[in-house]
Amino acid sequence: MSRRRAIIAAVLVGAAALLYGVSPLDLAPEILLGPAGLLDDAGVLIATAVGIWKLLSGSRPAPAPAPPPEEQPRWEQKLPE
Repeated sequence: MSRRRAIIAAVLVGAAALLYGVSPLDLAPEILLGPAGLLDDAGVLIATAVGIWKLLSGSRPAPAPAPPPEEQPRWEQKLPE
């Protein structure tokens, strides 16, 4: 993903989290559950922060190393020169 797309995606994720936070509709409303109702809001905040961090850090999993030749299928093995 290009840097520009990552920034746009991070802004959209943040905006969606803010909309969820100010929305009167909630998965666990504070009116009914009291302080326990804030847990879903905290979860959304934490998930949003982690998602934005991953988008902007550009971290991607390292590719797996190629297996040794004896473990590769015969058709993928290089012929000795």
